[in-house]
Amino acid sequence: MRGISVLDHRFLQRLAGQGYDVYAYEQAGGGRSDLLPMGQYSITRSVHDLGAFVSKLGKGRADVLGFSSGAVVLTRALADPAIADQLRRAVIAEPGPMDGPTARMAEQKGRPSARDIAPAMTGPRSTHVPRYAVAFGLMRLGLLSPDNGLVGQAEGDNAFTAADLGSDTASAYCARDSHRIPVEDTAENFSFSAAASLRIQQTIKDSPSIAPQLRRSRTPAMLMIAECSSQVRRWQTTILADNPAIQRTQYMPGVGHHMWNGLGDNDQRAAAAITAFLQDEPAPLPDYPTRDDIPAFLRGHK
Repeated sequence: MRGISVLDHRFLQRLAGQGYDVYAYEQAGGGRSDLLPMGQYSITRSVHDLGAFVSKLGKGRADVLGFSSGAVVLTRALADPAIADQLRRAVIAEPGPMDGPTARMAEQKGRPSARDIAPAMTGPRSTHVPRYAVAFGLMRLGLLSPDNGLVGQAEGDNAFTAADLGSDTASAYCARDSHRIPVEDTAENFSFSAAASLRIQQTIKDSPSIAPQLRRSRTPAMLMIAECSSQVRRWQTTILADNPAIQRTQYMPGVGHHMWNGLGDNDQRAAAAITAFLQDEPAPLPDYPTRDDIPAFLRGHK
C-alpha cells in the first residue's frame, strides 16, 4: 500500500495514450488518500472501496488492473459476486496472498532479485531515529500492533522516506538491474503508511479461505507473473488454480515485481500483454504457466 509511484503514473499514461479512459485511485491509508482510524483498515474494507469506486464512475462494467496488494484486492473482489458483476475484465498482476491459508504457504520465490546487492539508496532515513527503528521493526515482526502508541499513524506516515524502503524497492527488480534501479518517487508524492499496510496484511492472514467463492468466478481474468518476482510463487499459482475464469497467464521475462519500471522495453511489453487481453486479441507471450503447468513451474523455481 505504498500508493501510486511516478513510474506507475507513467505506465498508466501509456495505457491512456492507447485510447483507454484510465482512472487511478489510492486505497485508504496509501499514497495521498486520507488516513482512517486504525480499526477501520481491513481487506474487506479495501474490496468494498473498489466496488464503490467503480460504481461512482458511472461508466458501466470496468476493466480493472490490480498490481501487488491491489491484485489481492481485485482477486477478492472477483470472489464477491456483487462486486464482480461490475467488472468486465480483470488483470491480476504480481499478487500477494489472497487469504489466510495462502499467506501461510511456504516461501518459494522467482529468480534472484536485486535485494541486498543494489547500491544503498541515498537520502534521509527516519529509521535512523531509534524510536522509529524500534517501532517499525517490531511491527514488521508482529511483536507490536499497528495501533501502538510508540509511533502514531500520521507521524509514521510522514516520517517514512523513499530511502527507508530502499531494500524493499530493490527486491522489485532483477539482480541484473541492480546497478540501474530508477528513483520511483519524489518528495512531493512519496507517502507510505506502514501501520495501515500491516493492519490490512494482518486481516488477510486472519481471513478464511476464499477458494470456494473464487471457484465460482466468471469474470474473464489474466494473471501476470514476473521472472524475478519477490512474491511467493504459490501465492500466484494458487489464484491460477482456484480461479477458473483466468483465461491466460503472461510470464514476463527479464523483470522483477515492478514489471513496468521504465527500463528498456519493459513498459511496452507489459502494456502489450494487458492491451491484448483487454481487446481479446492473441497474447504476445505464450500462455504460461497453465493450470496443468503449475507443478513443473513450481519445481523449476526452487
